[in-house]
Amino acid sequence: MISVVDLDGEPDTEPGAGIVIATGSRFDPADPRLDRATFTLTERDDTDRRVIRVPSVPRALAEIEAHCRAHPHAAAICDDVLRAVDPTAPASAGVTTESLAYSTLQGGPEFARWLAERGPAEVPETPDPVLIDRDGDTLTLRFNRPGRHNAFSNAMRAGLLDGLAVAQADGSISEVVLSGTGPSFCSGGDLAEFGRFTDVASAHLARTRYSPALALDALTSRLGARCRAEIHGQVLGSGLEMAAYCGRVTAHPDTVLGLPELSLGLIPGAGGTVSITRRIGRWRTGYLILSGRTIDARTALRWGLIDEVS
Repeated sequence: MISVVDLDGEPDTEPGAGIVIATGSRFDPADPRLDRATFTLTERDDTDRRVIRVPSVPRALAEIEAHCRAHPHAAAICDDVLRAVDPTAPASAGVTTESLAYSTLQGGPEFARWLAERGPAEVPETPDPVLIDRDGDTLTLRFNRPGRHNAFSNAMRAGLLDGLAVAQADGSISEVVLSGTGPSFCSGGDLAEFGRFTDVASAHLARTRYSPALALDALTSRLGARCRAEIHGQVLGSGLEMAAYCGRVTAHPDTVLGLPELSLGLIPGAGGTVSITRRIGRWRTGYLILSGRTIDARTALRWGLIDEVS
């Protein structure tokens, strides 16, 4: 399901359809195959956003191929969505495309297999899952489920939307800060809640009609860098996707960032195919998803995924 193109040794090779991973060490930045590939792996330093440096290309290829073979539907649909989404267009179009694909995968065999392996799960109730504080013209929204690394729950979504609605409605608020209590900013969706929506059509409507991603995008359009995220610890999945919508993202040096959704038979579902692609391009976004690898704060800064390490 993956085609590999050697940019060094196959000058006439055209990437085929589907997931295409290019490799090389002496490639020409003007080579159009860099654009057409899902991403390019190399062992040299390179600032090109289409290229990912890895310690060993053969090892990275083997790991990515194994990860995609284990979740072929999710991997193929991920590549389709990243190619379809235009990060320069209004966010709503990309979020809708992403959600339709996510809903398709929710009804698929790979997610069903993951749910069966997980088994029954209970979600502990947390009082005040989002703390909302105002100081002058600054509104601070803090995720507050520290015992679960601020795993994003339905109650947390509702609390965040309430806080964002205040910021949207009150023009005197000129700064919004998104942060988290405890050891992590947000470790992604609460896995204990996954699978509770058996009606995927209703799940799609809920994701797109009640979307923190779109609310954050609207606030960033108004406030710019004064809509900011302060992240630390685990920043995974939906946590990273939402933070990336903010106009400025500051990360603690200990921050670990990643998109692990493929291991569930899913793709990012909180708007990340738009927000993260805007920051680092579809190629590095595709690498994060299809490899399942995490990156550290310094790499995220070099890529442009965050704006400051502090």
